[in-house]
Amino acid sequence: MKESSNPFTYAPAPESRELVSIESSYDLFIDGKFIAPKSKKRFPSINPATEEVLSKISLGGKEDLDLAVKSARRAYEKVWSKLPGKERGKYLYRIARLMQERAREFAVLETLDNGKPIRETRDTDIPLAIQHFFYHAGWADKLEYAGHGSNPRAHGVVGQIIPWNFPLLMLAWKVAPALATGNTVVLKPAETTSLTALLFAQVCLDAGLPAGVINIVTGDGTTGASLIAHKGIDKFAFTGSTEVGKAINRALAATGRPVTLELGGKGANIVFEDAAIDQAVEGIVQGIFFNQGHVCCAGSRLLLQENIHDHFIEKLERRIEKIRVGDPMDKNTDLGAINSKEQLQKIVELTQSGEVEGAKAWQPDCALPSRGFWFRPTIFTNVTGAHRIAREEIFGPVLSVLTFRTPQEAIEKANNTPYGLAAGVWSEKGSRILWASRELKAGVIWANTYNKFDAASPFGGYKESGWGREGGRHGLLPYLTQSQTPRVRSGKGARK
Repeated sequence: MKESSNPFTYAPAPESRELVSIESSYDLFIDGKFIAPKSKKRFPSINPATEEVLSKISLGGKEDLDLAVKSARRAYEKVWSKLPGKERGKYLYRIARLMQERAREFAVLETLDNGKPIRETRDTDIPLAIQHFFYHAGWADKLEYAGHGSNPRAHGVVGQIIPWNFPLLMLAWKVAPALATGNTVVLKPAETTSLTALLFAQVCLDAGLPAGVINIVTGDGTTGASLIAHKGIDKFAFTGSTEVGKAINRALAATGRPVTLELGGKGANIVFEDAAIDQAVEGIVQGIFFNQGHVCCAGSRLLLQENIHDHFIEKLERRIEKIRVGDPMDKNTDLGAINSKEQLQKIVELTQSGEVEGAKAWQPDCALPSRGFWFRPTIFTNVTGAHRIAREEIFGPVLSVLTFRTPQEAIEKANNTPYGLAAGVWSEKGSRILWASRELKAGVIWANTYNKFDAASPFGGYKESGWGREGGRHGLLPYLTQSQTPRVRSGKGARK
């Protein structure tokens, strides 16, 4: 008799929605207060798991951005740039502690607005976001040791655009280093996931952050384009698709204003024949199905050495059959909802192209909710480098499996991509891991693990995955510039 693929059953364990209070509509956060958009226009924020309208979000326009940029400029010139680093650090510590106190609230709100499982927001997203504020608070009075000379200074007003896949974490990645280095911020959250950014605005008020240091202008792509075009911004930071990143780069190329771009990826996980198979299977699952595959550094390409291919795929399929797909608010859920109808359509279109081009698709037999945006975890075998699913970023729970015979062939296939954000190497031999790490063209390389992050570790890529780094000491540098008037030294190393 065939053994059941999932002999265990789980009683529902939903997180309570009572932890959050969602307003029927939200204003823009400019100059330390919430104000209505000049256009009076708003758009819905939808729970992707149920298609329920959670709230109406303000559509910021050019006039609103003018107010936000002027507010940020005023705060920079009159308050923030005059504060010693130690005092700026105190504000960041205060923000981090307030976020800790409201961590469960942030987690529930993020899950409702984004569709990812509560286990991920509770255990990964929110703690990491808080960690970034604590970490950068410690740097605020030590910037002369960051590597930008003995007297670095801020750029001034920073424009930032963040994506929908990690809304609060991406906010922290950008806001924390900007404030620590003395800049003020105009931030545009993603259109589909603005709620935690607006709750963060309330945290800034509770922390007593001076008005104008943080301004949050919600909106759609037109709002982001207006922010990029605004002449009052001194430095830009963007995380999102490579296509939009290229457009931003073209728009800013002639202006001389610095920009940091963290863009798409098509990460390769290379599993050599001597790898610990069970450990590697878990790493592959974590690498591609974490956050429904909505991860720029997702390990969406699996490169298996030929002689372990069949055995590995058998174990991988058995493990994927145990992934629980469903209500993101249930603490047992492993795979939540796709963030939007548009993203679901893109995933469906690309997976259909894989089947048309001859790749073999496999999905577990799991029931999907009747409402919301859902996609089963999917594996494609018989994939070649010519398939679209091996070349294009799907940004969903879809894994493409390729094979190799020699280590050199593995490196060639892994590097055969316009992207260069992340990669993973699985082997029992340290020398092989070190060799592969040197040969791989990727900004982040994990060894016998995947998707591990820390605020002290820089993150970023090569080629069409962008430029610049976020996190760690390296992530401070894009927010600093060398002062034209360095401090004068006198006596025995004394500074004036």
